[in-house]
Parts: sequence; C-alpha cells; structure tokens
Amino acid sequence: MLLRSWIHSGDGIRILEHDGGGALTKALLTCGVLAGPLYMAVYLGQAFTRPGFDITRHPASVLSNGDLGWIQVANFLVCGGLSIGAAIGMRRALRPGRGSMWGPILIGLSGVGMILAAIFTADPVDGFPPGTPLGPPTTISTIGLLHFVSGLVGFGGWIAASFVFARRFAALGQPVWAIFSAATGAIFLVAFLGTAAAAVPVMGLVVAVALAWAWVSATSAKVLAEEAQSTATPSPALTSDIRSA
Repeated sequence: MLLRSWIHSGDGIRILEHDGGGALTKALLTCGVLAGPLYMAVYLGQAFTRPGFDITRHPASVLSNGDLGWIQVANFLVCGGLSIGAAIGMRRALRPGRGSMWGPILIGLSGVGMILAAIFTADPVDGFPPGTPLGPPTTISTIGLLHFVSGLVGFGGWIAASFVFARRFAALGQPVWAIFSAATGAIFLVAFLGTAAAAVPVMGLVVAVALAWAWVSATSAKVLAEEAQSTATPSPALTSDIRSA
C-alpha cells in the first residue's frame, strides 16, 4: 500500500509516496538479526550452569529434559518463530532474482524445524539429565525419533538456504558474502553428517551451529540495511512537485 506525505517547501509542496509496509518488513528482518545472539546466549547460559551437562558430549537438544527443560524448549520456540519472521521479511525485501524466493522459504523451513524440535523433545542421553545411564541410548522413543526428523528439517533448511544465498550473492557480484554463505553451508553439512556418524565430536556441531546462527543474523542485517537504504532514498518516479501559484 502506498502512503503519501506532504512536505512544504519555499516554492511549493512536495508529495512523497512511499511503501507503508516498510516498517513491518524492517521489524521482521530485525527478528533475524536478534535470533542468533538470543539462541546462543540462552544455550550457552544453560550449557555452563546446568548440573550434569557437558558441552563437549551433549547436544543442545537434550537441554529440553529435566526440571529446567522448559528453557531450551522456549529457546527453540522463540528462535524458530524469529527465523520464520526473518524469512517473511526477506521475501518482502529481496528484489526479484536468483534465490529471492527459495532463500527465504528455506530459512523459514529451518524455523519450522526448530518449532517441531521444541514440540518433540530429544531423549535423555549419556548421563543427562542426572540419573540417565551413561553412554549412548540403547533404544529411541517415538518422540525422540520425531525430534531427529525435526532436526533434519531445520538443519537441512539452514544448509540449503546458505547455498541458495551463496548463488544469489555471486550473481550480484558480492564474492565475500557468497564465500561466507557457501562456507557456512559446507561446514555445517560436514559437521552434521560427521556428528551423526560419530566421526566429528559434538563440539564440531556446536561450532557449526554458532556459525550458522551468525550467518542468519548477518544476512538478516544485510538485507535490513539494504531495505532501510531503499526506503530512505525515494525513487524519483515516486515523487512529484506541486508548484505554488
């Protein structure tokens, strides 16, 4: 929807037409900027304070168990919702071109995966929460299996989105952002598959998740800055002058 602003000047009135949805788009993109720092702060705060949790052995998902499990559940829900918001903002802000549709969709898919991971919690494992037998689980519950599937959805969305954006940035002549995006996707893919196969330590996945969140927040900030610039500098086609009589 176009809104009109009237600016009075010495020689007449300038009529400025601008996109009334710009504020909403910026707010949605800000969700993406905040999502990464919020997730990592809440996760690390638990990782170093909750009894029995070992960041070098336990994946973040098992924090959803125990009396304080609601904290990580809320972390998944809130940051998943923020990711979906960022995806909508990106879809609104990105100019038509390579990745302008699928990039946001895949980031939104990662948010859906996080929300599902909050609903279907991971099984207790390897001594956490306290009282759980040490070592890998001998069985997996239906809820635990659905949590794993949720992780595939969320992580898969992250990985695919980073490669889609890498192609977009390359096409736009932005090699630094293209390399950053492609490297994020490649590192996360190796860490995820390696951890699943017990070939990469859990800390490898922790680093990959931190990198992926940094990429999501940085990309959201980049699109937000571009959106702010485009709305602050109106197109000449959208302005007109009414000269005073």
